[in-house]
Amino acid sequence: MIENYPETQRFEKIRTIIHEDSNMASLFVANEIASLINEKQKRGEKTVIGLATGSTPTKVYDYLVKFHKEGKLTFKNVVTFNLDEYFPMEPDSIHSYVRFMNEHLFDHIDIDRKNVHIPDGSLKADEVRQYCMDYEEKIQNVGGIDIQILGIGRTGHIGFNEPGSSQNSKTRLIRLDRITRLDAASDFFGEENVPRKAITMGVGTIMGAKRIILMAWGEGKSAIIKEAVEGKIKESVPATFLQHHENCDFVLDDASASSLTRIKTPWLVSDCEWDERLIKRASIWLSEKLGKAILKLTNEDYNEYGMGNLVAEIGSAEQINLTVFNHLQRTITGWPGGKPNADDSQRPERALPFPKTSLIFSPHPDDDVISMGGTLLRLVDQGHDVHVAYQTSGNIAVFDDEVIRFLDFATDVQQDNKELKKKFKEVRTFLASKKPGQVDSDQIQQFKGLIRKGEALAACRYCGIPEKNAHFQNLPFYETGAVRKKPYSEKDIQITYDLLNKLRPHQIFAAGDLSDPHGTHRVCLQVIYETIDRFMKEGAEWIRHCYVWLYRGAWQEWEIADMEMAVPIGPKDMDRKINAIFKHQSQKDSAMFPGHDEREFWQRAEQRNKETANRYNALGMAEYEAIEGFVRYNFNIN
Repeated sequence: MIENYPETQRFEKIRTIIHEDSNMASLFVANEIASLINEKQKRGEKTVIGLATGSTPTKVYDYLVKFHKEGKLTFKNVVTFNLDEYFPMEPDSIHSYVRFMNEHLFDHIDIDRKNVHIPDGSLKADEVRQYCMDYEEKIQNVGGIDIQILGIGRTGHIGFNEPGSSQNSKTRLIRLDRITRLDAASDFFGEENVPRKAITMGVGTIMGAKRIILMAWGEGKSAIIKEAVEGKIKESVPATFLQHHENCDFVLDDASASSLTRIKTPWLVSDCEWDERLIKRASIWLSEKLGKAILKLTNEDYNEYGMGNLVAEIGSAEQINLTVFNHLQRTITGWPGGKPNADDSQRPERALPFPKTSLIFSPHPDDDVISMGGTLLRLVDQGHDVHVAYQTSGNIAVFDDEVIRFLDFATDVQQDNKELKKKFKEVRTFLASKKPGQVDSDQIQQFKGLIRKGEALAACRYCGIPEKNAHFQNLPFYETGAVRKKPYSEKDIQITYDLLNKLRPHQIFAAGDLSDPHGTHRVCLQVIYETIDRFMKEGAEWIRHCYVWLYRGAWQEWEIADMEMAVPIGPKDMDRKINAIFKHQSQKDSAMFPGHDEREFWQRAEQRNKETANRYNALGMAEYEAIEGFVRYNFNIN
């Protein structure tokens, strides 16, 4: 247990440092690494750093490269040891961690390549054991690791130390857990292409570092972070061994820290400063904890679960319950575009103007119907001018067989088209020799984009949206042909600006589903935010009166305490929503990038929508078939 820990963090057995977002957190870590390198350089000493791969540390590496290019940092005194590598794996493979580290760090700094150590995935099987022993010896010969950077897997693995790894384990060859392989499947364009083994530093090797920083971003990591920080030490969650380390910090963003007791249920830790949002969250939590409707909670219930001071402040459980109940009741509306000729003072959306121009941003060509298909149908049915902006082509999510199938059809229809037959032959030749994860040719990327465009148009027609109201933005940041995307640029913002300026919508719907494991949703939302900020700075009058609603659903759902608009979906509309999702046939049965949830997207959406309705019902609200939830983005209008 950590000594001299604040009372608010008394459940935490590892120091946790929480930043607003991953960018700020990455800068914090990069600054510490840079300071250590500079301090040791002044003393004429080497700095030994343990490095990690994956999406988590990439921004840290970006900052270190930036410091170097600005002349603030040299790596001439740095020795590095990477945590792991897939086995077998050639160093020049697009999946190799050698290539990853070169692209993200080593190619851009002045490190002596003799000081770079990355496990060798190209060894023969009978060479691995001795190689691992030598790797350990090299670490010891340079005096051990000064600072070790870690990420964390959903199983709680650090490095590739899967559940069951011992606390004293050393560098070795291990078999990858199926969950780990499933999480890596998108990078390899299919789970079947993910290696089954890896070489990894052991838990004991990691624990030997003088300083450890574990980083985690996003809500998808929040559950395992809570277990690692607050749970018991156990081999089934290797990250819990870090509780024994004397100098280990977890550096988190708000989202990954969201399940920690002091964040999620602060009233269980110490007295709270109660505001409307926290009262709502606490009452809903207590209601679900006790299996009671909101209006049935008693003074004793609140007292027993650390909320006695809330009752004392408000006066009685009845007052608290009624306030929260009314607030929840007002979030429910069957009129997501606003109900005309009605008092809208207690409704999420305004009655006027009616009809509204509603613009739905869809990061991929199916997110609109997956995440808010019921609301989309309601907007169309109620007479609003509904537009959909498909922000990216989604082309990398189309299987190669789909391209052949569509071209087969096209050449049969146009049997005399020699140019088309030539293209078909080129496509077949390329795909026949294509390696797993290899970037498609520009021509194939175009064909795959057209397949998804056709599916999106089919879904629009089914939902009653005119084809002219479907806007295919094809934002440039996405068009790499690979899972890894470019940073967004002025071009992405300008495309979004032009569309918004043309339509000047009364309401915008955008994906706030930031647990998308590949980051596309996050980038698409940031592009929208920056574009809105630009309109605000220009003093555009229309944006001041535009409501921006954030939806989720593909990967997770909003907490009920955060929902500001809940749109009920009846059985008939639920069927219509699913049928609209089915129009995206290339994503049916088996999606290219399913993430950690193996179910089809329509199954996930249906389950989440029904679960939300069940939770509202259990809280004492009316019983509905399903509900889609939204949170309003309140941008600065001053």
